[in-house]
Amino acid sequence: MFKVFGDKAVKISSTTFSEIQYKESDMEELLRKNIDMICDEEESMLIVGKQVRNSQNGISDLTAVDNKGNIVLIEIKRDRKDIEGRKEAFEFQAIRYAASYATIEDPGDLVSKIYAPYIEKYRNEFENNSLTSVELGMRKLMEFLQENGAEDSFNKSQKIILIASDFDEQTLSAVSWLNSNNVDITCFKMIPYKINEEVYIHIEKVLPLNTYKDYYVDFLERPGVNSVKKQSITRRSLPKITDMLEWGVVKVGDTIVAKGREDEATLLPSGNVEVNGEEVSLQKWLKDLFGWSSVQTYVFAIHKLSGKSLADIRREYMENEHQNRTDA
Repeated sequence: MFKVFGDKAVKISSTTFSEIQYKESDMEELLRKNIDMICDEEESMLIVGKQVRNSQNGISDLTAVDNKGNIVLIEIKRDRKDIEGRKEAFEFQAIRYAASYATIEDPGDLVSKIYAPYIEKYRNEFENNSLTSVELGMRKLMEFLQENGAEDSFNKSQKIILIASDFDEQTLSAVSWLNSNNVDITCFKMIPYKINEEVYIHIEKVLPLNTYKDYYVDFLERPGVNSVKKQSITRRSLPKITDMLEWGVVKVGDTIVAKGREDEATLLPSGNVEVNGEEVSLQKWLKDLFGWSSVQTYVFAIHKLSGKSLADIRREYMENEHQNRTDA
C-alpha cells in the first residue's frame, strides 16, 4: 500500500493484528457484522452461528449458509505466528468442524442446534420479538433459501473459509492439495495497516487459484490476449454498476426495485442509490432490506423499467458484445 503526496508515493508497511492489539475475538466480531468484506457482490450469505461447540467440544468461529445452500465454516487466526504455534494444523481443525456440520439433516436441524441459540444471543439485532428464536430462525433461514433457490440443495456439501493476516507454507500446501481433491476450502489474507492511529484492512484471496471456471468477461479481452492473461479475470472483477452506467445499459435516475419487494431506490452517478434522501451502496440497501449478512447484489437488484435484474442486463450486454466481436 502506498500513500500519495502529489507526485510522490511513500510505501506503507503492513502490521499484524497482535501489534495493533486486535484479539481473535475482535476479528470474529468484525467479520460477523461485515462478512461482505470477504463475500463479493456475487454472493449471498447468512451468518447463523458464532463460537459453535460440537459434540467433541471443538469450537468453530463463525458459521454461515451461502446462496447455494452450503453450510460455510469460517475459521479465523490472527497472524502467521498463531497458525505456526498450534499443535493441530489450522486446516485440519477446520475439516474436523466441517465434518460435524455434514451431520445437519435439514434446515430445522440447523436452526435448533445452531441458529436459534445464535439469535437468542444477539436478540437485540433481530426484529419480530413476538416470535421464539426457533420460529424466527426458521422464518429467516427458509426465506434465505427460497429467495436464493437453494431449498433443494441445502447442506449437500460444506465449504471452509480460512482467514488470517498471513499463512505459513505448510497450510497453503495442504489447502492446495485439498482443492485439487475437490474439497471446497478458501484462504483469505486479512492484512492490517495502521495509519495515523486508524486501522485499514486489505482483503486478498490467496487460494484456490483461478481457473477457467472463474472466467466471465474473458470475451471482453482484446483479440490475441493469451490464456495466462485471461486467468487474471475472476468473479471479483466482474463489471460493476459503474461499468453498466458507462455502457448506457442503465442510466442515472433509473429506479431499482428489490427483488420480490416493493422497496425502491434511485440510481446515482456514483453507482450508489438514493433511499429516503440518503446515499448508500446497493449492497448495504439490499442487506438492510433482506436482513442477510451479504446479498447477491446484481441478482436482487431489479431494473424497474425493463423488469430485468442487473445480472441479466449485464449478461445480455456482454453476450451481445461477444457476438459482435465474433461477427466482426
